[in-house]
Amino acid sequence: MRVAIVTVSDSSFTGGREDRSGPAVRERCEALGWDIASADILPDDQLRITARLAELADSRTCECVLTTGGTGVGPRDVTPEATMNICERLIPGLAEVMRAKGLQFTPRSVLSRSVVGTRGGVMIVNLPGSPKGAVQSLDAIADLLPHACEVIRGAKHD
Repeated sequence: MRVAIVTVSDSSFTGGREDRSGPAVRERCEALGWDIASADILPDDQLRITARLAELADSRTCECVLTTGGTGVGPRDVTPEATMNICERLIPGLAEVMRAKGLQFTPRSVLSRSVVGTRGGVMIVNLPGSPKGAVQSLDAIADLLPHACEVIRGAKHD
């Protein structure tokens, strides 16, 4: 499976803080045997996030876009809104599984507003911004993603 990774963080975008979540997600994806199509860092700007997610999905250079960051309850956390702006269909069960798994580690996982959806045969998954939370959330659904991406593109259910 080919994935694109988009880190959403004002401070990482401006160079004020090292991006640790994007590389953590990349490392986990590579351990799963997935190819990395691209990796970006964007500010917490809804229009820029929306534009990049649409560009990645419409280019069909990957089966799945993984975002990390901007999913909390803070005023600059707009990744879910940007994702919903361009998705044709939402898959709430995957986001629910990520939050439920997160409860095993921290009660704060329920504050995540992550969403999962599709656009043109490409899945878009919002992961939390902390490296640990991002990898834990990815691990919660990693076994489901390849099959889901195949079905989204028209494969038959097994």
